[in-house]
Amino acid sequence: MRNPALLYPMFALAAWTLLVLLLIPIARARSARRREIGIDDFKFGESPAVPPAVSIPNRNYMNLLELPMLFYVVCIVLYVTAGASTAAIALAWAFVVLRVAHSAIHLSYNRVVHRLAAFTAANITLVLLWLIAGLHLAAAAP
Repeated sequence: MRNPALLYPMFALAAWTLLVLLLIPIARARSARRREIGIDDFKFGESPAVPPAVSIPNRNYMNLLELPMLFYVVCIVLYVTAGASTAAIALAWAFVVLRVAHSAIHLSYNRVVHRLAAFTAANITLVLLWLIAGLHLAAAAP
């Protein structure tokens, strides 16, 4: 039986990603009002003139669109194949919490060693989710 509880962490991470997306125009508008940046600073991405307070939300948003794609895929695989075990659901929530922690560190005090710890733990969690999916599919094979 398919367990929709595995979908909730996906929705939570998607919501977090959208919240981070909202930070980008806020940071850019604030910086433009201060005359720190101009529209041409974004003509080819971001120019070197863009201050870190403006580029970090954008970089964090891009991070949330990279590796988490594998998270969404494995969750869908587990859901569709009825492999959403309690362990898989717990790992999915752990991944979300770790990615939110990574973002919070990146968007606030940005201590690289702390950010790396959250990032690494999230990646290990993601690998475990894929192992669970692989084992589930192997066990279900005829």
